[in-house]
Amino acid sequence: MIEPKPAIQPQQPNGTGRPGSKKRRFGGTEAQIRSALKFYKVLAYLTGSMLLLLCAELIARYVFGQYLFAGGTNAVTGQPFGFGFAGAEPPGVLGGVNVSVAVLIVHGWMYVVYLMSNFRLWTLMRWPFAKLIVLALGGVVPFLSFFVEKKFHAEVEAELASNPQAPQRY
Repeated sequence: MIEPKPAIQPQQPNGTGRPGSKKRRFGGTEAQIRSALKFYKVLAYLTGSMLLLLCAELIARYVFGQYLFAGGTNAVTGQPFGFGFAGAEPPGVLGGVNVSVAVLIVHGWMYVVYLMSNFRLWTLMRWPFAKLIVLALGGVVPFLSFFVEKKFHAEVEAELASNPQAPQRY
């Protein structure tokens, strides 16, 4: 059976480092970590942007009672409806696409993919569980994904730079 090893192990005094200094152990190669970091960065910005759009949509819906529609027919005048806000109750547009609902669905699925990117990066970096929770909160707290992405991106780059031999597995 393979015994799990801690993420940071003391280096052996073999001339490559000082005795007792720590060498960072990663869960993958540098290329895998950089790939996961890039995937996470893209998803963080997309999910954060969709979350802001979702917040604007929720304000329009619950404060002003308006949905965002594309196409359809104006329920009052019978004229074609292009793109814009219309009343939610009673329906202001017949037919067409309810863009407000589309934003909800897209953000939900994008958040699922965002969580997968979080898990991949967290696993490769062998971070504590609390960091995974902070990464996951980035997709549900407005603006947080932008700040968390910047912080963790810099942290990954710093760890890779300070441990150049650690991510080489093959």
